[in-house]
Amino acid sequence: MSEAENNKQILKTIFEATALGDGRPWRDALADDVTFTVVASNAWARTYVGKESVLMDLLIPVGANFTGPNQVSAYNFIADGDTVVVEGRNHSVTKAGPAYPQQYCWIIRMRDGKMAEVKEDADTALVDRVLAPPVG
Repeated sequence: MSEAENNKQILKTIFEATALGDGRPWRDALADDVTFTVVASNAWARTYVGKESVLMDLLIPVGANFTGPNQVSAYNFIADGDTVVVEGRNHSVTKAGPAYPQQYCWIIRMRDGKMAEVKEDADTALVDRVLAPPVG
């Protein structure tokens, strides 16, 4: 299997779990030195550096907005070498009531089976309308 196909398969397996609300494979696949850039013009927009920051400053606070587990499915994977582009959709409902039908495009650079770099593009107007801003 080529590097691209292997990386694509790793991410397909991860997103099979996140579609069911299991975020552990996603967290486990983050490299310790991962950089995660949220491309936006809102309070969430920045580059989170390191696995701890991605978890504590981004993923856990975002997840705190939802009534249950954060459910994200992926429906398109395009791979070239160490990079996989993934299109996905959020299926979560917020504690405030509105659904969060976010559409995502992630550009993920893999290294040794882990996500070393993630760039996320999403609907920032939906984020601002539905999610509470990060604290701090």
